[in-house]
Order: sequence, then structure tokens, then C-alpha cells
Amino acid sequence: MLPLTDWVLELLSMERTPFCAYTVSALLLALLALLFRTLLQLGRSWHRYYVTCQRLHCFPEPPHRNWLLGRLGMFIPGEEGLSLVSQTVATFSQVFVTWMGPFLPVLCLVHPDFLKPITTASVAIAPKDYLFYGFLKPWLGGRFAAEQWSEMGRHRRMLTPAFHFDILKPYMKIFNQSTDIMHAKWRRLVASGSTSLDMFGQISLMTLDSLQKCVFGYNSNCQETPSDYIAAILELSSLVVGRQHRLLLHCDFLYRLSPDGRRFRRACDTVHRFTADVVQRRHQALSHWGREAWLKSKQGRTVGFIDILLLAKDEDGQDLSDEDIAAEAAHRHDTTASGLSWVLYNLACHPEYQERCREEIKDLLRDKESEEVEWEDLSRVPFSTMCIKESLRLHPPVTAMSRRCTEDIKLPDGRVLPKGNICLISIYGTHHNPAVRPEPQVYNPHRFDPENSKNQPPLAFMPFSAGPRNCIGQRRLCGVRAWGPSGAAGSFQTPAA
Repeated sequence: MLPLTDWVLELLSMERTPFCAYTVSALLLALLALLFRTLLQLGRSWHRYYVTCQRLHCFPEPPHRNWLLGRLGMFIPGEEGLSLVSQTVATFSQVFVTWMGPFLPVLCLVHPDFLKPITTASVAIAPKDYLFYGFLKPWLGGRFAAEQWSEMGRHRRMLTPAFHFDILKPYMKIFNQSTDIMHAKWRRLVASGSTSLDMFGQISLMTLDSLQKCVFGYNSNCQETPSDYIAAILELSSLVVGRQHRLLLHCDFLYRLSPDGRRFRRACDTVHRFTADVVQRRHQALSHWGREAWLKSKQGRTVGFIDILLLAKDEDGQDLSDEDIAAEAAHRHDTTASGLSWVLYNLACHPEYQERCREEIKDLLRDKESEEVEWEDLSRVPFSTMCIKESLRLHPPVTAMSRRCTEDIKLPDGRVLPKGNICLISIYGTHHNPAVRPEPQVYNPHRFDPENSKNQPPLAFMPFSAGPRNCIGQRRLCGVRAWGPSGAAGSFQTPAA
């Protein structure tokens, strides 16, 4: 019997029978074991924290708010936060550590030489960090657990054929049609006397329109008519960004109870119902026609991404599940809309570059109508392409990516990124690093002149991603159409852009 048994029995006014004594003793032993286990876990956590702090001493640390908050909320992706990133990178041009609260260190990498070891590491060694990407999982799906790494590689192998030139080329017609609808709206606004417009809102609808047609083969007419699905997509984008900036809502339990969490869940349900309905209808059509007849019916026509997913098979002849198809078909339009909006803004701020782009495009369209523009024509606008790339450098749609290393990763100078720590690949910081590019805040398309950029390291410019998780179609999707249906590039003034 434990010494405390009699005291507990007396405290509970229980009779001291052998059964009661043994029961109380067993409960006391269980509580002691639980307490010991908790203390052991706390001791291990403290030891890991101490070791982490010791291993991070070799990295510089910028000034922070205080010991409790660290730099929490200071590097948010807004004007003030990105300006702070630029200031920090001017002083710490390779890698630095910043604390998000008292116990969460984040290693920020801002130089191509230091990005290379982690961006080229396998997905097993440098997987996505759930803390930053987990907010998107209920909407877009995603794979974080170790047992799913091989599954992600299998999916990429199955999807790569979808980005073949022969499949992508017909999409140009869809892009042209969606852009023409947007330009028609602008002409009506001008005719009505409007002198300004919400550029990002207009382009967001245009990119959503294009994606709906390319992914689902579905004309939502979202640029002209409201849609529950489109409204849900727009709401999800806003809610995800808002949650990142509110520390208490990082907890899934609290977020589910919050008004934003309930709105997020309803919007997810709307999007998932739409996708499931499209997949089901496509399945029924495929079963009705048969695989060979279905493929023949698609010859010479634009193939929707959803059709490619339904027909995809791996090396063992296995199809994607409906859940996998829904996850792969899910998309975010806001990064594309952001990139296009900043291109137009920067051209409006630099009329001399805008005029040169206009002349280049007018030369391209001299003997054809805008709807006749084809994939191969994109290579005939080199200066416009340089302007697009410089805009993506100055205002990358994705400002950072996070990885949590499962192994130590050695850096070029001999220092080590300790395993288990979050590493932030700062795209914005790298693009604005004066040690990489002189005068990084200046919009200068000539940086991407082939002669000027040939000595730049590949990771000095990575507007989308890099390494094993790079966008499958990044090298193929290199053109943007930004000219009006009349054959001349649209003219945009700074206040309207």
C-alpha cells in the first residue's frame, strides 16, 4: 500500500476495506505515472529548446519587439511588413533567425547560395511546414505526413503530361476570350464616364473565369454574373490571409468556433460540392462513352484539366481517387491576379516602358486579330516578357515558402540548419537583396535582358517556387496577354491601376 492511501480514504470518508485500499493505491500510482511522464516530456522539450538555442547562436538575430513577442506580427505580407523585410535584408544578406514568440525560432534565408541546399533537398528532407500551410489544407488539400511523400511524387508523375505543349497551346484561345470579356467591361466603364476601376478585382474575375474554363471546361460567366462558387473562392482567399495575422485563430479548435471559422467551413463546403458534382458528371460521361471513344471525342478540342485527371494512370495502371482529383483540381487564382495587377501598375508608373510594350505588341498584331494570337507568338514580345519578369521580381505573388527540415542541412559557409526547425525561404527578401541585385527597389526590366541576366544564379529569381515542389508548368507558362482586342496595348494611368 502507498503511504498516501490511508489519507485519501480518510479524506473521501471511505471505509478501509482491501478493495478500496487497492483501488485508491492503483489510482494514485496511475496519477504518479502520469505526472512523471508529463515532467519527463517537459524536461525533453526544455532540453530540445536549449539545444536549439545553442545551435542557433551562430546565426545573426535582428532586433525584435521584446522577449515575449519576438518579431511576431512584424513580417506580415503588407506594405509595412515587406518594407521591414527589405530593411532587414540590407543588413543581414544571407540568413538570419527571427523569433515568433518566445519559443518558435524561424530561420530566414535570403540569398541564392543559401537557398540552394534547402530548395534542392528532397521532399522527405525538407517537407512543407504544417504551421504555415495547414490553414489551406481544408480548402486545397495537401500532404504533410511522412507516409504521403511518395504519394505526392506519384501524383506529380501522373500530372506532368497535362503540361505538355500540345495540351497547353489551345488554352491560349480561352485566355484571349476571357481577356476580351474583361476589356469589353472596361470599354463600357469608360463610355459611362468612369475614370478609375478596381484593377485587382477585375483581373481576379478574369483569372477565375480562365481557370474555370481550363480546369473544369465550365463557363461560369463569373465576369458578368454573380456565382456562389466564385463568391466562396474569393471569401476563402480573404479568410486564409486574415487568419495568418491573428495568433489566437491559429488554434484549429478556436478557429472552428469563431465567426470566421464558420464562414470558412461554409465556403469550403460550397467549393467542394461544386468540384464533387463536376467530377461525378465527368465520371458518368466517361463511363457512358468509354475511354477510347471519350479520347476520340476530345481530339482537336481543348481538353479540360479535370478530364486529364480522370484519365491519368500511374505505372501500375491505378487511377486517381475522387478525393485526389478534387484536391488537384482545387486552385488559387489570387496569386495570378496579383502578378498581373502589379505588371499593369508598374507599366503605368513607367510610361516609357509601357509605350515600348505597346509598340512591340502592335508589331505582333500588325497582320492578325487579337483572337488569332497563338502560343508561339509569345516568344515575339521579348521586352514585354522582361517587364513581366521584373514586376514578378519586385512584387512576387508568393512572398515566402516554409519548410521544416527532418535532417540537418549544411550551408555553403559551414553553418548548419538544425533539423526540426522552420526554415523560411524568403522570395521577397531574396528579390530585394542588394547583395544579389543593385538598387533592388528600382523597377528595371533590363535586368532580365539575356546579356545582363546570364551570370545571375538561378535562385536569384523564383517568383513561383523552386526545387522538387516547383510548379510543374513554370517553364511552359511564361507568357501573359495584356493587350486590348483592338490590337493595341491598353493604356493605364497610375490612379486607375
